[in-house]
Amino acid sequence: MKKIDIVVLAAGHGKRMQSETPKVLSLLHGKPLIKHLLENIALSGVCESPVIVVGQKREVVMAELGDKYRYVFQEEQLGTGHAVLSAETVLKDSAENVLVLYGDQPYTSAETIRKLSEAHITQGNDMTMATVQLPDFSDWRASFMSHGRIGRDGAGNISGIIYGKNLTPEQLAITEVDPALFCFKASWLWPSLRKLKNENSHGEYYLTDLVSLACAEKAKLGSISIEAKDAVGVNTREHLELLHTI
Repeated sequence: MKKIDIVVLAAGHGKRMQSETPKVLSLLHGKPLIKHLLENIALSGVCESPVIVVGQKREVVMAELGDKYRYVFQEEQLGTGHAVLSAETVLKDSAENVLVLYGDQPYTSAETIRKLSEAHITQGNDMTMATVQLPDFSDWRASFMSHGRIGRDGAGNISGIIYGKNLTPEQLAITEVDPALFCFKASWLWPSLRKLKNENSHGEYYLTDLVSLACAEKAKLGSISIEAKDAVGVNTREHLELLHTI
């Protein structure tokens, strides 16, 4: 088994992009979003052939990317947790650890991919997450306002992710956010994904809920800090324009 394998989530509809083009094929500096990420994965040296989770219009995405990658079809888009679980059949006996990246986060750098992978393996964590420490939410960093804030206990350990519109003043003051970049021990990941609930307004299974599960089960949870640019994703045309200007 390989030490680590990578799964790239690329099945999203991208409805807010107001385009018939699959979101991950939206152009950034003349190149599809996902190709920026795949080039950085190759540069990282972590994984030669990542697994790409595709959804509707998968034929278009696969034709653009070619046959050098492994593909998994997510028939229904039921959330990021469900997307990763759909890749279990390909990944379960492939590697000891699984790193999750996103086809709409094109600036996730080779350095970040290496750093997250190495920290996870070196520390022997069940789960390792990246976090972004912002100076504030001004200018282009305002796009992180919708991200969950990182809660930490008195010893500095992650205690959960804080969401919601009605945050306390103390919670609003937190400028460390969750970009949802994770690396997992495979033996912990697969059974944990089956514990996720979809009791939310969208009825979806969120990968980020594994953080609270890890805290509750006292699993070994670690973190690294990454540059904000590495974590900027695209959900709207405005986000895409933002990436052109960063």
